[in-house]
Amino acid sequence: MSSLRRSRGAVVGAAILGAVIAISVTAPLIAPDDPVRMETGRRLEPPTVRHPFGTDLLGRDVLSRVIHGGRISLRLGLISVTIAALTGTALGLSSGYYGGWVDLSLMRIVDVLLAFPSILLALIIVYVLGPGMGNLMVAVGLSAMPSYARVMRGAVLSTRSATFVEAARALGALDRTILLRHILPNVLSPILVLSTLGMASAILAAAGLSFLGFGAAPPTPEWGVMINEGRPYLVQAWWMSTFPGLAMMVTVLGFNLFGDGLRDAIDPNLQTTRE
Repeated sequence: MSSLRRSRGAVVGAAILGAVIAISVTAPLIAPDDPVRMETGRRLEPPTVRHPFGTDLLGRDVLSRVIHGGRISLRLGLISVTIAALTGTALGLSSGYYGGWVDLSLMRIVDVLLAFPSILLALIIVYVLGPGMGNLMVAVGLSAMPSYARVMRGAVLSTRSATFVEAARALGALDRTILLRHILPNVLSPILVLSTLGMASAILAAAGLSFLGFGAAPPTPEWGVMINEGRPYLVQAWWMSTFPGLAMMVTVLGFNLFGDGLRDAIDPNLQTTRE
């Protein structure tokens, strides 16, 4: 933790994430207006004191929608990363520990999935499942799963022959016990780092799919939806897309900075190389 505190990028990232999370959690209390309430008489108003981020094509307050959109984007990212981490960890554990035909079969499936760009794979999955928030989270999670499986497999391969694992096996411990109690706790660090960095990618992927109409649907105040709604008005109402885009950029920057700092603090080999 001391290494993490010494990392300027990690401290800045943690501060950004703390602010974004605090704003998102308290959105109903601090948002100046109802994010879905329409005032047709105030359509496309530029930023003013009453509406600091302006209003959209239906007269809704953009600031309130950006604040509430943070809750949706964070939830999308968290659930998507959880799906990716759980499925990828399970596949990587099984593949790395058992080896042989299990490893061959699982890794060939992972290789096929890795052959697709993650956004394209997510687009295919959500097209098959259908649009909607739930399917969007599943699609983004499954599209990121191969990376987690590969990282977990590599960590297990370097741990399964360790002395403490051999000792547990000699004492007659079941494979399930060895995997969950002895190997998994010792290989979670890279998954934790990947999950932190993956939050940024998941938020971007979810927003991209919502922008294309495969995720959240209007009038949901989701950042990707808001950017798409403002696209036809970029010249006359630049604020409609600019402010949700900036909110997404700052959030992704926070996750990337904190994830890089966490990786530097956890990975001793990287620290040694830099020193």
